[in-house]
This record gives sequence, C-alpha cells and structure tokens, in this order.
Amino acid sequence: MQITLISDINHNLIPVNNKIRIQGWIKNRRKSKLGITFLDLMDGSSIRSLQIVASDSLNNYPNEILLITTGCSIDVYGTLIFSKRKEQKYEIVAQKIQILGWVDNPHTYPISSKKHTLEYLREVNHLRPRTNLILAVSVVRNILFQSIHSFLFKEKFYWIPTPIITSIDAEGTGEMFSVNVKTEKLNNRNGSKEQFIYEKFFNKESFLTVSGQLTLESYASALSRVYTFGPIFRAENSNTSRHLSEFWMLEIEAAFFDLNKILLFSEKLIKYVFESVINIANLELQWLSDNLNINLLKRIKSAINNKFIVLEYSEAIKILNKNFVHVKENKISFGDDLNSEQERYLVEKHFRNNNIIAIINYPKKIKAFYMRINKDAKTVAAMDIIFPYIGEIIGGSQREERLDYLDKRMIELKLNKKEYWWYRDLRKYGTVPHSGLGIGFERLLMYITGMNNIRDVIPFPRTVNNANF
Repeated sequence: MQITLISDINHNLIPVNNKIRIQGWIKNRRKSKLGITFLDLMDGSSIRSLQIVASDSLNNYPNEILLITTGCSIDVYGTLIFSKRKEQKYEIVAQKIQILGWVDNPHTYPISSKKHTLEYLREVNHLRPRTNLILAVSVVRNILFQSIHSFLFKEKFYWIPTPIITSIDAEGTGEMFSVNVKTEKLNNRNGSKEQFIYEKFFNKESFLTVSGQLTLESYASALSRVYTFGPIFRAENSNTSRHLSEFWMLEIEAAFFDLNKILLFSEKLIKYVFESVINIANLELQWLSDNLNINLLKRIKSAINNKFIVLEYSEAIKILNKNFVHVKENKISFGDDLNSEQERYLVEKHFRNNNIIAIINYPKKIKAFYMRINKDAKTVAAMDIIFPYIGEIIGGSQREERLDYLDKRMIELKLNKKEYWWYRDLRKYGTVPHSGLGIGFERLLMYITGMNNIRDVIPFPRTVNNANF
C-alpha cells in the first residue's frame, strides 16, 4: 500500500475515513485508563505531528505498543478521521502497528520530548533534525534553495559547477585550506608522535576554494548570465556566531551588467525568494515566530515591500562619525573597513524599519583586486548589502574589465600575474563590462528563520577546532 505523508494530510489532500498507511518516528506516547494509547508521530514532511490512536484490541498492544518510547520508528495502517482534540484536525485509528526500530535504551536517548538548548543539540548533531526547531529550519532551507534556482532559471541564467579544488586565491587573502595527500609514514622512533610525509597531489600548490567567482567569470564571458551554488571554505580563525569554515555561497556573474544593474538584480532576487518562502513555508515560519518570539512574517514582508536604501561609503562614514562614534580617537577615517557593529547601527538604528541597505563605492585598499576602479582612482565599484540583525549577507562589484588596470592592481597587492594568466586572457580576448555578487546562504537563512547562530542553520557545522561527525 502506498505510504501517505503527514504534509498531504495537513493540506487536506487525503479524504477522511480512508484507509491509509503512514510511517515515522514517535515523538511522544500517552496511555489512558480506557485501554487506549496515543502516539504522536512525525515523518519529517511537516512540523505538525499526527496522533495515532492505538487500542488494546491490537494483537501486539501489551507486548509492544505499551513498550514504545520516544524515538521508535513505526509503520501504521489505519483509518483517517477528524480528531476531537482542538489542537489538531486529524488523527488515525490504527488497525495495525508494526515497530520498525526500537530505541535500545530509552533512558539514554538524547532527544526527549522536552525542549533542549541549542548548545546541547550541537553535541548531538546527528539526532537534532528530530526536533521541531531543526526540522523547521531544514524545511525553510530547502525552499530557499529551490526558489533561488527557480528565479535564476526564469532569468535565463545558466548553472555552472565551478571547481572546489583550485590553484589560485580568488580573494587574495591567503586564508585557504591546503590540499595535500598523505603518502608515507615515517618511522616512529623513541616513542615519538607518528609523523607522515605529505605531497602535492596535483604537483602544485592547491587549495579548497574560497570562491568560484574567477572561474565563473570565464563562462560569463561566453554565456553572459551564469551562477554557481555550492560549498566554499575559509581558513579564518573566526569563532563567532556568524562565521563558518565551510558554508554555502550563491555566486552570480553577468556580462554587460554594471554596478547599478547588479544591485537592482540582487534586490529582485531577494524579494522573489522571500515571497516564495512566505508562500510555501508559512507554517514553519509561524512556528519559528512563536517559539523564538520574533515576528518573522513582519520582518520578511517589510523587506519585500521596502526598496533597498543605497548609501555611499563616504556618506556612511559621515553618519557613523556624527551619530555612533562618541570618542574622537575612535573616529572612522576614509579607508577603514566597517565592522559588524557599525553596519548594524546603520541598518537597525539610523534607518530603522527593517530596511536593507546597500553601501557602495568602497576605498580600493580594503577591497579585492578584481573590482573595477572608479574615476576618482580611490574607490572601486563595489557593494555590500547589509541586513538588520545579521549584517552583511551580500557582497558584489563591477569587475575590472580593463587589463592595464587589472595588472596594476595585481602589482599593488603583490599577486603573481603568471598564476592568473587565464583570468587575464578574459580581458585580452573580447573583454566586456560585467558584474557579479555572492550571497552567504546560511546568513540569509539566519535572517529568514530568526536563528542567532549560524551553526544552527547548517546540518553539520565546520568551525575552528570543530569538524565533528
């Protein structure tokens, strides 16, 4: 018999009084004095559980059903009926219940029906998807992922899988993970620690990528509109609630786009995916709002209804020095990078009303070599898009399409031009104005779900000193 999903039942797709079969895990069990046991079942398709009514007339009632505990997996065959409980619409009267998987020791099962702290759940990462909180975040994550692909498909962008292993530093920061292979074990003398020989697998220095941008630009130079979406890696020693060593990044490159056009495009993208999440994951967003005491629907709808505020970097400095910095020695000078506290002041206190702001035209000395130099020769056509509560989520720029300017920037930053020979070729053979952006997927998910720590919106977080599971 075909398996029914709880989500289909909740969406009124299954007629009442039908015989159905459902499978899942026990969230809670309650026994009444009338020879009836109530089982709350979750199957991952919905944040709502479904009540199973098991009577003592079932053959395995005394020796199995009464022994069921939280976490057990079961297969149920029964009749779908309207429930008498106010908090739920449907329930199943079971005719048959088969236990598929027992919990070996219920007293040591890490996920109980009580509420757990997020810190505790990170210690049992492999089991935390069984909680409503992580289930809700996972549902929203999936919808956000799918809506991004849907939007870019409609906008005629090609998906390009850029390499995860690279030989160049796309950002010019040097904070990269090296890729080597363990080839030989050294003799362990005098009880010393084991040592190994590591060799360059690709016969040259290679790394886990910090960005797919440069390789993506080569396809933008032929296909015009392209994007890549996958994990990237940063070897930053940043153990904060906003940083991961491995995270997902959406990167977009578009030929014939200038800075203004890529900025408007990013706003269009954000509003599209926000509307998709509200329409499809309304139930999960409402649950998160209730349990985190945040009006997420109001937050997201405000972002949809309001235009991005565009602010020159120089104007941002003036605002901060006038309203935020109260000690003369701490005044921000032209060329200083803005920290997260300063960004959040601008977006949350100065402009308020949950407006998203885009800061543009940064000093070239704090930005990457590939960003286009403006006419003033001091700034680059770059943008950082700042969201309330999170800070920067989107970064982008118009790329430097002029070879002589690009070469000059490489010299200034002491980059080896030979390593970027193929990237320079894109400027030699039919160069065009083009722009791109990168969106930190997990940070965007934090904004949508109201989660405060980035470790709680990615299935298995990789951070400094932490690569468990």
